[in-house]
Amino acid sequence: MRYTPPAPPTPLQYFACLVAEDRGLNLLEAAISLAQDDQPGLDVQTVLAAVDGLAHRLRERVTPGMTVAERLRLLTRFFHGELGFAGNLNDYYAADNSFIHRVLETRRGIPITLAVLLLELGEQLGLRMAGVAFPGHFLVKCRLGLGEAVVDPFTGETLSPTRLEELLSVYRQGSELPRDLELPLEFFLQPAPPRQILARMLRNLKEVHRTARDLPMQLGVLQRLVVLLPGDAAERRDRGLVLEALGHPAAAADDLAFYLAQRGDAPDAPALRRRLAMLHGAGMPPLQ
Repeated sequence: MRYTPPAPPTPLQYFACLVAEDRGLNLLEAAISLAQDDQPGLDVQTVLAAVDGLAHRLRERVTPGMTVAERLRLLTRFFHGELGFAGNLNDYYAADNSFIHRVLETRRGIPITLAVLLLELGEQLGLRMAGVAFPGHFLVKCRLGLGEAVVDPFTGETLSPTRLEELLSVYRQGSELPRDLELPLEFFLQPAPPRQILARMLRNLKEVHRTARDLPMQLGVLQRLVVLLPGDAAERRDRGLVLEALGHPAAAADDLAFYLAQRGDAPDAPALRRRLAMLHGAGMPPLQ
């Protein structure tokens, strides 16, 4: 009997394996794989090797006795100065800015993709770094003895507490939150785990494709979000609406029913119940 090798995993199956457990979740590898919906043939291992090459060059610059602060300065000078990584101000909302392999090629990106690369290089340099899901602008921070430095991955600038308060003030004004609900700066500087970073990357892509009205690409992103955050009712709702628009009523009904079971008192629940009834009225069997 002729042996038939198993089919390789689909991009979504590969991503699901990468994010199955928090322990050991490789942020860089999972982040690179997000581009496979757009480029299914992308070789993730080749991109990982390119980052390792940069890390090797960086480690060669380390001298005996170099302090943590000196290594952090070495990292930012290498990344933003020598390599020329920076924010893509000319085309900020392009999907390529969310794809790690394209950021490596162009040296341009958005804060969160630049941060993912900084975090990887910093880790290989022995620095204790973490991503920071700051409102409106992703940051990174590095442990320095008993304190820490907060770095803007867009520019490489180390941000003082005063500057961070200024940025937070802009967010607070834009969000129109009641004054008595204001939280201290430290609340917004908590380390973001890999799963949260990937969710923020995917939601950036989701918005890019929503703006472009590209439903198939929206669906690809939402499939990943549901895999990454299986209990997130809002992502199931959004996937259901896209599935309905793409002509998949049964799958759409499953997602909308999931959302309503979790968020039955949400403001959009009445409209979604009517929508679900229409899907059932189109000849679908009732949900069990």
